[in-house]
Amino acid sequence: MPVAAKDLIRGYHAHIYYRPATKAVAAEIREQIAENFDVRLGRWHDMPVGPHPISMYQVAFDIALFAEFVPWLMLNRQGLDILVHPETGDDLVDHRDNALWLGSKLPLKLEMFEKGIAGP
Repeated sequence: MPVAAKDLIRGYHAHIYYRPATKAVAAEIREQIAENFDVRLGRWHDMPVGPHPISMYQVAFDIALFAEFVPWLMLNRQGLDILVHPETGDDLVDHRDNALWLGSKLPLKLEMFEKGIAGP
């Protein structure tokens, strides 16, 4: 039986990945996001954290913003890789099965969810 997204999804996260050479681009995108969208910007993580294999910052946003924000990311990611996933309460499934990738799909360290280790 199909699952109704409106009954499970509480919000979304976008993880904006960067490397030392692209941190300035990530900062420019972050500034544009802050100026144009009502989101919650997470801390800069200049080292891998949780399941994320490289540096990133998180953008948390509400369900109602998905249709506007995700297309904006598609067109304005400036070559950066971005993971977008729902927040359903099942971190493993959200990051592994329900993920949307803009750019390249990066290898996440999903074993941390299988072992019950807390995420970022």
